[in-house]
Amino acid sequence: NDINLDKRFIGRFMLFYKKIIAYLKISRPVNALITFLVISVACIISIYGDYSVLKIILAGLSGALTASAGNVINDYFDINIDKINRPGRVLPKGELTLKEALNFYIFLTGIALLFSVFISLLALLEVFFASTLLFLYSYKIKKISLLGNFVVAFLTGFAFIYGGIAVNNVEAAMIPALFAFLINFIREIVKDMEDIEGDKQQGINSYPAVHGFKKAKTLIVFITIVLIILTVFPFIQELYKIEYFLVVMIFVNPLLVYIIKSLFDDDSNKNLNKLSNLLKLNMVIGLTAIFLGK
Repeated sequence: NDINLDKRFIGRFMLFYKKIIAYLKISRPVNALITFLVISVACIISIYGDYSVLKIILAGLSGALTASAGNVINDYFDINIDKINRPGRVLPKGELTLKEALNFYIFLTGIALLFSVFISLLALLEVFFASTLLFLYSYKIKKISLLGNFVVAFLTGFAFIYGGIAVNNVEAAMIPALFAFLINFIREIVKDMEDIEGDKQQGINSYPAVHGFKKAKTLIVFITIVLIILTVFPFIQELYKIEYFLVVMIFVNPLLVYIIKSLFDDDSNKNLNKLSNLLKLNMVIGLTAIFLGK
């Protein structure tokens, strides 16, 4: 009897453990951590006068939870696409049910809204706006060519604005918000190139699906050139110090050039996935440049 009880206990524990891991996987903890760091850095580089450390932490946490909730609801609506493009994800594998995913989304969104209440009314309104936009993106907007890319990139830049709100200095967050918007716009198009087969089958009119890889690459080159040019201006205008300029010139912009070259050399799914991750890494490096140069 004791042996049977032990086996049942171990079995239940393993089921519980697998569920926890599934919830973590679908929430994309790495992306949530990046969002937390983005908002925290946005707060730090925007600080002017009095500020609250608690509000900075709450801003980072509420932003990370909002991003995680967005990932969950996106997977919820994308289950049929992911069965083609990403069969190893949580929902296609059946590690969570659709109901469990939806309940988890509601839970994460609710906690994010609760945390934002303790920052300010404006912060609460921004989290509500971002959550609503993420839901609409997953439900409908992502199927519209370029508009979906714009929304995701906009929300990434919006995270910096949120950090500025938390420390009552939105103006200082505008430049990093613009840079974040542009680099994520590039990344979204690269991801659409990677997902083109599944998108076509599901009727999603992504830019690469409608116009082809050649025009998608041309658009990426154009946005990248604009981004590289704009990275010089904060240093010329003496908004950021030499540390910013050095990191951008030695790491950020050369990596952007490498990504463009690699994109034209190899547009296989494997390489597109690598380039998508490099763009995410480059955003982190860019944040480091701004942090050091402030």
